[in-house]
Amino acid sequence: MKTSHSFDERFEFQGRAKTWSLVMIAIGVIGIAYGFLSGSGERTFSNLLLMGYYFACVCICGVFFCALQYVAQAGWSASILRVPQAFAKALPVAAVVLLVIIGSGLYFTHTGANEEGKQTVLPYLYKLWALKGVTTPGNENYDAIIAGKSGYLNVPFFLIRLVIYLASYSFLGSLLVKYSNNEDELGGMFNYNKSFKVSIIFLLIFGFTIPLFAFDTIMSLEAHWFSTMFGWYNFAALWVGGLSVITLTVIILRENGYVQWITEDHLHNLGQLIFGFSIFWTYLWFSQFLLTWFANIPEESTYFYKRWVPEFKPWFWLNIIINFLTPLLLLMSRDSKRLVKVLKVACIILIIGHWLDYWQMIMPGTVGPQSHWYTEIGLLEVSVFLGFAGLFIFTMLTALSKFNSLAPKKHPLLEESLHHHI
Repeated sequence: MKTSHSFDERFEFQGRAKTWSLVMIAIGVIGIAYGFLSGSGERTFSNLLLMGYYFACVCICGVFFCALQYVAQAGWSASILRVPQAFAKALPVAAVVLLVIIGSGLYFTHTGANEEGKQTVLPYLYKLWALKGVTTPGNENYDAIIAGKSGYLNVPFFLIRLVIYLASYSFLGSLLVKYSNNEDELGGMFNYNKSFKVSIIFLLIFGFTIPLFAFDTIMSLEAHWFSTMFGWYNFAALWVGGLSVITLTVIILRENGYVQWITEDHLHNLGQLIFGFSIFWTYLWFSQFLLTWFANIPEESTYFYKRWVPEFKPWFWLNIIINFLTPLLLLMSRDSKRLVKVLKVACIILIIGHWLDYWQMIMPGTVGPQSHWYTEIGLLEVSVFLGFAGLFIFTMLTALSKFNSLAPKKHPLLEESLHHHI
């Protein structure tokens, strides 16, 4: 049975969406400038790293979503693929932004206290292991633990790894987009089969490297500490946060008259994924925390000790409340996943919740406590968040507007997707 939908419509990125994305970018630029000019350079760099990492993770999730659907030969999602493909097209921009932030944070320095409280010259990011003299015996900055890890944690190898991760994800994501566009022009199974093969390669590379990406970018900020669960915990955050953004984008497009072939049944599936992997995120959060608390080994518990000081403890518990209770209370029932307004609210809350999750991973080990718990998150954090949200919206919607159709109209499983019913 054929459908009556026309797939010739194109997304037009103009009007309020473009204006507000540019306004948000301007707010972010002003906030970043204020952060540096007010003497809060370390806090500003930490916020830039947080949002650069979040931006990259959401775009990587788009590639992962597409690859997963191809390898699973899933039919239900075929009509949705243009949205995560737009995320994939935005990934090279996110990768460059993240690399510039990290490179600048390693290159620019300031005077501050090292781990032992001595005043010295520190890089703004990765000050524990990128500090000059940290691996030189006899130097006042020498750290035996870091020296033992220097074969892995050194600036050239660190940057090379990040370039390899991000370039691989971006290249394979661009191939999936290319083959999908070719498929629209040529039809047949040739490009679909190529997409299937590229997806297998991507998932193999992704599976082995995404924990390392999290270890390098985030966990090495506190290089004395490590957790073998940290990489998969970050993967769960990437997947839930990215799914929430994908779902919210689809909902907003539908509200504006686009992609009317996407029904509550498709949103139901997206809601199921968000709910299920939010529980998986909670399992990893609780397991990492419980094992550390139960063992009570000083070199392991120091990570959570920093997050239990009065300035961070309320945010520590709010993190688990938001990211666990929101999907549990809002998305558990079948009906709630089919109520667009409920799903939309849940996605917005989870997007903010996983920002808080990344904030908890980064700030206690970089900036440390300020004065009060309610001053830990201020105008700087809000403005940088808005700036990167605007940048993501601008790059993603620009990419979406380049597609000739908002559905892969010659995808071999499109009809199955259009008649998807739960």
